[in-house]
Amino acid sequence: MARLDAVRPGPGHEPVLYAQAMDGLRIVEDGTYLDGTFGRGGHARGVLGRLGPKGRLLVMDKDPEAIAHAEREFGGDPRVAIRRGSFADLGHWSAVEAGLDGVLFDLGVSSPQLDQAERGFGFRADGPLDMRMDPDTGINASEWLASASEAEIADVLWRYGEERHSRRIARAIVARRSQSALTRTSELADLVAHTIGRGDGRIHPATRTFQAIRIHINHELDDLQRGLHAALARLRPGGRLAVIAFHSLEDRIVKRFIVEHSRPPPGNRRLPATDDFVADLRAVGGAVRADAAELACNPRARSAVLRVAERIGAGT
Repeated sequence: MARLDAVRPGPGHEPVLYAQAMDGLRIVEDGTYLDGTFGRGGHARGVLGRLGPKGRLLVMDKDPEAIAHAEREFGGDPRVAIRRGSFADLGHWSAVEAGLDGVLFDLGVSSPQLDQAERGFGFRADGPLDMRMDPDTGINASEWLASASEAEIADVLWRYGEERHSRRIARAIVARRSQSALTRTSELADLVAHTIGRGDGRIHPATRTFQAIRIHINHELDDLQRGLHAALARLRPGGRLAVIAFHSLEDRIVKRFIVEHSRPPPGNRRLPATDDFVADLRAVGGAVRADAAELACNPRARSAVLRVAERIGAGT
């Protein structure tokens, strides 16, 4: 059994909504749990600290640096299995075939990724315009901006960033690339700021543009949809699904998924009533947000929303 001081993450590793996520998962000592977004292991460490010798922790992440960290920290623990890959593909992992008692997704980009300029996720420090969570697959942000049409760029900025100046920004990007490629985060951030102005200064004008491109490059919303369905298929009855989202697009998908699997669709008075709906999830509470104490210690928690659901009926 892990020591009690292993239950909480170490200094500098306090993840968002940590206590709330642990409570939501309702961890049992001999259960099997999947952390689909290992990051630097804050939530995983909490789960492992609550497991007994027969419990199992499965961890996944796209990022090779996160997987290397998991191997260093947990690789010697026989209760832990580690797999590099997207949680969208969790159903293909043989380790989950016997069923899961809990699944956790902590969505979006991790703090270590944001803090490393060379990953290209932010613009506080200049770095290559990459943005890939898995740097070994797919095209990076610079390559996509060099080849996408103006209409496609505008659509991505509007759909994933809810950027109301999406067309102006897309037009500016296409005009700029005809002279020289955008290869650095500072170049893109400066271009957006010059195109739409700096506004009220509360957030950088390029924030929505960077968010949108990152989501598109990494297929984040498609992966979330696939991951939710895969998790539901592998959860045992009574198992818990806990998802932490950081913006409305993610949270909307999670909320809709839970509703669709826990409530019958609204009736249509023009159609005959049907009684064939069978719920396979039960919402556990509502949206959970960070309290004032956590916000004071961790500003990243400001936009975080946790939703929890429990598997009911026959699992697979």
